[in-house]
Amino acid sequence: MDLWKYLKNTDKPIVIYGMGNGADKILSVFDHYGIKCAGIFASDDFYRPGKCFQGMAVERYSDFCSRYEDFIVLVSFATSIAEVRENILRIAAERELYAPCVPVYGDTLFNDEYYEEHKADILCARELLYDERSKEIFDNIISYRLSGKLEYLFGAESDPCEVWEDILDVQKYVSIADCGAYTGDTAAEFIQKCPNVKRIYALEPDPKNFKKLTANEDERIIPINKGAWDKAESVEFNMGAGRGAAQGKKGKTVMLDFDTLDNVTDGEAIDYIKYDVEGAELKALTGSEETIKKHSPDLLVSLYHRTEDIFELVMYVHRLCPCHRLYLRRFSYIPDWDINLYVIKEDS
Repeated sequence: MDLWKYLKNTDKPIVIYGMGNGADKILSVFDHYGIKCAGIFASDDFYRPGKCFQGMAVERYSDFCSRYEDFIVLVSFATSIAEVRENILRIAAERELYAPCVPVYGDTLFNDEYYEEHKADILCARELLYDERSKEIFDNIISYRLSGKLEYLFGAESDPCEVWEDILDVQKYVSIADCGAYTGDTAAEFIQKCPNVKRIYALEPDPKNFKKLTANEDERIIPINKGAWDKAESVEFNMGAGRGAAQGKKGKTVMLDFDTLDNVTDGEAIDYIKYDVEGAELKALTGSEETIKKHSPDLLVSLYHRTEDIFELVMYVHRLCPCHRLYLRRFSYIPDWDINLYVIKEDS
């Protein structure tokens, strides 16, 4: 039984911890399943008397402890901050707590029906992973998505140092493409970790992020105000809260420019490509096929933006790079964000 079915059948009051887009998505799932929400609370630092969210008064955790002898808590926000995580664990030690998996983009839930429908592809993707740790992480992610339990989420965590020291061959990376460069944070990390890097094509379509990206004075970073895509075009995007933009949603929109990596690099040899492009990973990979087939670079592909990414992108990358080893690693985050597929050429 997946988390949503369990919540539908429980007699315990269910309260949501946190506001914003995550809470909106959870409440939308509640509507679909007919699950009742008993209320919503914020951390004490964010609590403001009289504040409401979707017609409910935003309360404090202590208010619900006083009201109910027992209740279920659902974490509705994303965090990698140690103190916030500790607070979540403190509540989990006192109450039944889950961190439901709702997709960053799209509305497809990873529930029992979805798992059974895609089970063959999910198992196929698992078997394509190179090492046992990758398969263990994969298993924990699947179990977490069905159950919302923190134990599986924590069981899928990795130390970022392991990637730089044991998976990536940092000495060989001379030319890098950073698709989804944001403000230049990952480009700066490449320069710090890769001693021989000479140029980094940093693609970032968001104008605010791009302005910060161009403030970097290192001449090896080449800012490009475009997003990685499967063709050259301008696309209307919603500039919502958070790190990225969403296509086709209501709200303030702006036209952003996109292009293929094949066009941007114009045949130049690339040693490493990072794809963290807010749900457009498949499009970005499609627009890089010539570069990948010609130069066989190592890749990093984010797998957490869309529900299907965890298996569809693994299988797609394997078809594109059949001689590469596929490693799965996930860094500390609640919920299951920062899932990365490392695609490493076998002779590296």
